[in-house]
Amino acid sequence: MFDMMGMMGKMKEVQAKLKEAQENLQHITVSAEAGAGLVKATVNGQRKLLKIEIDESILNANDREMVNDLVVAAVNNAMLTAAERAQEEMKKHTSGLLPNIPGLDLGSFGL
Repeated sequence: MFDMMGMMGKMKEVQAKLKEAQENLQHITVSAEAGAGLVKATVNGQRKLLKIEIDESILNANDREMVNDLVVAAVNNAMLTAAERAQEEMKKHTSGLLPNIPGLDLGSFGL
């Protein structure tokens, strides 16, 4: 027989764990660099850019396009790594709560 109350309790537990995990993502910080360290970007697990560091030696450069490219590369690398770490964190917090559904990506839910 279908246990509706048990199912509702399980869903509330899953929601609480997801919320807790989502809140913990702000504490994950990831840094990445481009141009052999000339540009560094730091983001958190919620994919928010926290800091950009640009080496002074390239600020005076006449190649503005290169600086722009390095900033974009550093931010993209940091975002990718942060997304991977966030997904690991979500899996850790929801382990055993959700069925293993092939193709289910918690990141697609903004988590």
